[in-house]
Amino acid sequence: MKNVDEAREAPTGAPQEELGTGERSTRNRVARSILDHGPSTVAELAGRLGLTQAAVRRHLDALVADTVVQAREQRVYGARTRGRPAKVFALTDCGRDAFDQSYDKLAVDALRWIQERFGGDEAVVAFARARIAEQAAAYRRAIEAADPERRTEALAKALSADGYAATARSAPPPQRGEQLCQHHCPVAHAAEKFPQLCEAETEIFSELLGTHVQRLATIAHGDGVCTTFIPKAPPAAKASEISKTTHNASASTAGRNPA
Repeated sequence: MKNVDEAREAPTGAPQEELGTGERSTRNRVARSILDHGPSTVAELAGRLGLTQAAVRRHLDALVADTVVQAREQRVYGARTRGRPAKVFALTDCGRDAFDQSYDKLAVDALRWIQERFGGDEAVVAFARARIAEQAAAYRRAIEAADPERRTEALAKALSADGYAATARSAPPPQRGEQLCQHHCPVAHAAEKFPQLCEAETEIFSELLGTHVQRLATIAHGDGVCTTFIPKAPPAAKASEISKTTHNASASTAGRNPA
């Protein structure tokens, strides 16, 4: 809801009302007014925005349907007057998230503070590993409950539940294995400044899947998708040999973009 256009003046001299494609713009103004002034009645919104109450109700109905605002009874302080309490409309958490937020800057500032006060890069690495380890408990349960050949798919579903919009697919030839693709990264802006977040994530993927993995691309580095290559499981005779190199291989490629 950024760069919202101003409502146009109706040619008849009626209150300012949306014309043609201005519906979405006016709806954004209604939500913005609630953000700026707090829970509001239809009459209050109409007065602030120069709209008819009927128009405000129509936009509020659409915003409620989109879970941007919710209706509730107005709080009354002191003696309650006769009649039904006025209904006010307030933003939901989803509605607030649609406006500018400072979460990314807060995360970067917090990581920089950790870096400067508690041991430099090693402190950031420790934080990144602790963070992903806590998340990984659910991932581990999902993988352990899956058939061996569907472990990557199970990990993708678990990641999607955390907002990563992940999928699993066969890797293109000549590679023999799978690609874990994360189409969204909730911490991409922080990871751009602190790649330790990507490195810790890659390490935990290797640990959970029991094989070395290779990060091919990351959203934090400007790619459209975070892509991790998971090689096909080796023959049983070679499994123990591969496991010895798991940690080193994953650590050496974690969070990197091959040129």
